[in-house]
Amino acid sequence: MKISVDEAKCCGGGQCVLLAPEVFDQRDEDGIVVLLDAEPPAPLHATVREAASVCPASAIELSENA
Repeated sequence: MKISVDEAKCCGGGQCVLLAPEVFDQRDEDGIVVLLDAEPPAPLHATVREAASVCPASAIELSENA
């Protein structure tokens, strides 16, 4: 799995950070989400999918084939 975050869409809600702090973080200055791990290990895939599904701005994109 490979993850990307569209910073232009991100509203800084932070739900992804709460669900998967091993993968996502927020910038202090504006709250925009940044990736800590763009290709997380398999045990985190379900959590990352859930984080993407609750993103209010649909800013998280997942590629399952990567």
